[in-house]
Amino acid sequence: MQDKATDSDRRAFLAGATATAAALGLPAAQAQVGTRTVAQADAITMAAQMRKGDVTPLEALDAAIARVEALPKLNAVVIKDYELAREHAKKLSAMGRDARKQATDKAPLWGLPFVLKDLGLSMAGTVTSNGCRFFKDAVASLDSTLVTRYKAAGLNIFGKTASPEFGMTTTTESRLYGVTPNPWNTGHTTGGSSGGTAAVVAAGILPVGHASDGGGSIRIPAAHCGLFGLKPSRGRVPAGPGALDGATGLSVNHVISRSVRDTALLLDLSAGPEFGSRVRPPSDVSRGYLEALHQPERKLRIAVWRKNYFGIPVHAECLEAVDKAAKACEAMGHFVEEAMPELPVNEIFGGMGAGMSAGLLSAIEYREKQLGRAVREDEMEPLNWAALQAAKKASALDLYRSRAGFDKAGQLIDAFLSRYDLILTPTTVVPAQKLGALRLDQPYESYAAEAMNSSAFTSLFNISGHPAMSVPLHWTADHLPVGSHFVAPFGGEGRLLRLAAQLEQALPWAHCVPDLSALKA
Repeated sequence: MQDKATDSDRRAFLAGATATAAALGLPAAQAQVGTRTVAQADAITMAAQMRKGDVTPLEALDAAIARVEALPKLNAVVIKDYELAREHAKKLSAMGRDARKQATDKAPLWGLPFVLKDLGLSMAGTVTSNGCRFFKDAVASLDSTLVTRYKAAGLNIFGKTASPEFGMTTTTESRLYGVTPNPWNTGHTTGGSSGGTAAVVAAGILPVGHASDGGGSIRIPAAHCGLFGLKPSRGRVPAGPGALDGATGLSVNHVISRSVRDTALLLDLSAGPEFGSRVRPPSDVSRGYLEALHQPERKLRIAVWRKNYFGIPVHAECLEAVDKAAKACEAMGHFVEEAMPELPVNEIFGGMGAGMSAGLLSAIEYREKQLGRAVREDEMEPLNWAALQAAKKASALDLYRSRAGFDKAGQLIDAFLSRYDLILTPTTVVPAQKLGALRLDQPYESYAAEAMNSSAFTSLFNISGHPAMSVPLHWTADHLPVGSHFVAPFGGEGRLLRLAAQLEQALPWAHCVPDLSALKA
């Protein structure tokens, strides 16, 4: 027989539900399906509640769905696999105490509602559209390796979050699904391409969600939405089985979260090679990333970059975020100084487009074979259509030079990080841009200028493969979050996470939540 939560536990749960409902402007009757805000409970806390039986997986799922539906203008969860998740949650919720204990011993996040970004990953029986009309009915026949690991960890996936078409811009706007506004200011972008997940977490729908990063797509949305975002080292998190090296090595999967420890635990539960993996980064932890948060950190030598390699002026608010991060690090005893290596910019960055467009061409050709027809121009965003045509004309030498540039960047950044423990930069050149500035249906020249304002700092470390993170330490006077960006040696995720935990304690951010009133129906 299923054991019940105590009356006091249930009352506490429903009290948190009522508070959330009030914040969203929900009627009292709907409050019964709400739960605590992310600012009050991270994934580890929520999982502990379900493990004890204080909250059932079905209650947690229905609460998350209610929060999605209460904010229709957020437009963040665009593929809703609600019934599939509900059936699973019902089975979990029917377990008795002993069965639940056995399950949770194996699955640390048992029953936790979760979302996937609508890009790249597949979950059997569900659609992954990649934000593209040509893929809008593409039902997967199998789970990606990472999805298999998420399920083994206990996560209950109930939908997919908005992404721009093929993640090819740093906003979350597409012709297929429309616009996902920033919860902090609905006239501004969430960032991209993981802006749907960032919006979900910033709005308090979930404490953590899946994201991916091919040029800054975890770190930029995290910066724009006041969240924590870690891009792991190349090869740390599986991208297969269909593509073992996402976007020719540029793209890496992980999560966006509110708490550092959630990101650390998800890395423990998802990292590691899969069959066929050839890029296997070293690790700087011995007992897992979550455990590493509790280990003392030695004094670090941190190089600050206040400039970028393209000569783009950095906004004063972004410089203030860097200065705030630097001062916090100095206050903790770390050594900070300005220092940048010389890099052959054209050689390193010149091949990034070739790498990204090659991945685009591969995905389109796969879908064409599935459907038995060619993609039409009206089924793609204009700039992506142009990139597709360019990819068809590219040579093997173009792709070789692209990867050679990646290797050169890795060598030079490795050499620089032999003298420093970390690099500190702005996450972006400017705070979150206005919606429309980064759309994929404009002239390339105007798009490229705005894209560089987003990715001038982040993209280098997709090219080089180094792990990097954005930490939310600064807000503008008009309440837009601004991130601070740290980079570690290859395989140095533990060092990043330990520093992030220090910063989280020194300058807490979990209490910083947006006013969501503009996102209600």
